[in-house]
Amino acid sequence: MPQQSPEDAGRDRDDDGRARNARPRDRFGRPLPFGSPGIPRIPDDLDLPPAETLDYAQRLLDEGLAFNAHEVLEAAWKNGPFAEKSLWQGLAQFAVGLTHIQRGNPKGARTLLTRASERLSAYGSAPYGIDSPGLVDRAQTLLMAIEQGKPISDTDLRARLTIPH
Repeated sequence: MPQQSPEDAGRDRDDDGRARNARPRDRFGRPLPFGSPGIPRIPDDLDLPPAETLDYAQRLLDEGLAFNAHEVLEAAWKNGPFAEKSLWQGLAQFAVGLTHIQRGNPKGARTLLTRASERLSAYGSAPYGIDSPGLVDRAQTLLMAIEQGKPISDTDLRARLTIPH
């Protein structure tokens, strides 16, 4: 196992020495003190087929749990086919952008929504019914609201990942 620095000595680590944070988290993904009630965590080893990933992430977004949706989408980005990595990364960044809005961090929201918009636009026509154009439009609308200092409601954050059937 790699040598830990003094500042890392108290951090949770997996068997390979990678940081793992077992602390409970609030609904926006912020760590809470040990022993606090938090919301259920997304397993680190989540590996779902694309349709199940999108369904799970959508349910989380609909519940206002953008951080958890990001973790589900990030798992698909890390476990999916190489050719789709930029698509899933864009989706995960979109969810993190929503998380930053929920946390009151406009700078972080601007950065992540811009990256998401660029990735989703560059990917082109997306598989699995993913509504890339709709998500890019939503990101641009949110970016405009942030720029203008307009309030963003919870309803504004309930984006649809796929095109409704």
